[in-house]
Amino acid sequence: MVVTKSPDIKYTKLFINNEWVDSVSGKKFPTLNPATGAKIADVWEGDKADVDKAVKHARAAFEYGSVWNQTIPSERSRLIHKFADLMERDIEYLASLETLDNGKPIAYAQADVKMSISNLRYFAGWPDKIHGDTIPVDANNFMSFTLKEPIGVVGAIIPWNFPILMAAWKLAPALATGCVVIIKPAEQTPLTCLALAALIKEAGFPPGVVQVIPGYGPTAGAALTHHPDVDKIAFTGSTEIGRIVMSGCATASNLKRVSLELGGKSPLIVCADTNLDEAANMAHFALFFNQGQCCCAGSRTYVEESVYDEFVKKATELAKNRKVGDPYESGIEQGPQIDDTQFKKIQELIDSGKKEGAKLMCGGGRWGDKGYFIQPTVFADVKEDMRIAKEEIFGPVQSIFKFKNLEEAINKSNATNYGLAAAILTNDINKAMNFSKRVKAGSVWVNCYDAFFSNAPFGGYKESGIGREMGEEALKEYLEIKTVSIALK
Repeated sequence: MVVTKSPDIKYTKLFINNEWVDSVSGKKFPTLNPATGAKIADVWEGDKADVDKAVKHARAAFEYGSVWNQTIPSERSRLIHKFADLMERDIEYLASLETLDNGKPIAYAQADVKMSISNLRYFAGWPDKIHGDTIPVDANNFMSFTLKEPIGVVGAIIPWNFPILMAAWKLAPALATGCVVIIKPAEQTPLTCLALAALIKEAGFPPGVVQVIPGYGPTAGAALTHHPDVDKIAFTGSTEIGRIVMSGCATASNLKRVSLELGGKSPLIVCADTNLDEAANMAHFALFFNQGQCCCAGSRTYVEESVYDEFVKKATELAKNRKVGDPYESGIEQGPQIDDTQFKKIQELIDSGKKEGAKLMCGGGRWGDKGYFIQPTVFADVKEDMRIAKEEIFGPVQSIFKFKNLEEAINKSNATNYGLAAAILTNDINKAMNFSKRVKAGSVWVNCYDAFFSNAPFGGYKESGIGREMGEEALKEYLEIKTVSIALK
């Protein structure tokens, strides 16, 4: 695949009712290249006035008798497939733009676009398969059945770590069910969501079905969560902001439906019976993938004490040899963190690990002299009361713990407010099944990590979220169930 290091910046305006428009305020904000810190472009900044406009058009697009409302299921399917076709056609451009705006290595950006296309194609098969049930109620003279109907206007608030993929995860089920969507991309990474909007129009979706309002969380994001004519918010981001979103939807608005995919502090258990070289590589990938900027990163690596020292040695060597640099270069495994705020937060947590007595095996500082690069960092002898053991670092920092037996590993795995993912590496099926049954996490991976499939649901327990993305379960987040009971005479 040809890599374009300087993709054209084609779209910087708001996308409302299938038109590119200036923001009402006339304000713009810069989006930066995290590999250099240099400005890429100025993007028009949406706020409440723009959200109000978008919601008005979304409501009109959704109402009974509208073009979208009257679009039959097979046509919705065709439109989603057409959207996926256009993404496939423009995969080089979309991936290059994602790398420019986000900083992830180009190979990972390409994989994100491919996964997004796969997700769209999966949900494109659903529109004519969403149906209700007949219910044999305890009354001879009644007939009851259910209808499944689209929830309505959806506000989709997208994170900066996987801009294209998270947009697809929300767009695909929402469109399959017949909802309309207003996307608020992260202010750090607005460019690819705007590029997707152009493809939505080209695919032939009616005006108002998908709109994109770039802007900041406290203004554009809050306007969506507080708006009385928005029926649902689908949010991916930190648990801290998830609380604000949920509160806004409840106390400042219409008690709208909310789905939240939030943070994590996911455990990865390395048993002594596993292949240690494979385990070290798996644990390395689980943590360092996407610069550690992954909600389900394996950020607590628990290793059985009999192989602990050997594992730490292997993990340290892998981190030292990790290829960091220009994300457009072939073979680069790690790009920059997203911005200066994240860079400083990660560095502060690394410093806390040093002060609290964790053993720094490698890394711990800035990589290079420009951009927001952090050295791949490994801490050994981490204790549960340390900040790096409890807080979501969201960076390339591997924390390695020791455990004596599976019971201890399970108890330590569950000793967190989070519950997004967990993994175990073992050749013992009994250990694998015991762990899978008892760990409190929405996804459990056995002898693998980050195993995502479009038809397999993903989401968290506890403070890692509410609801599920992907699979049939995701459709439920965008549907209302209506029960109809008829008295037969």
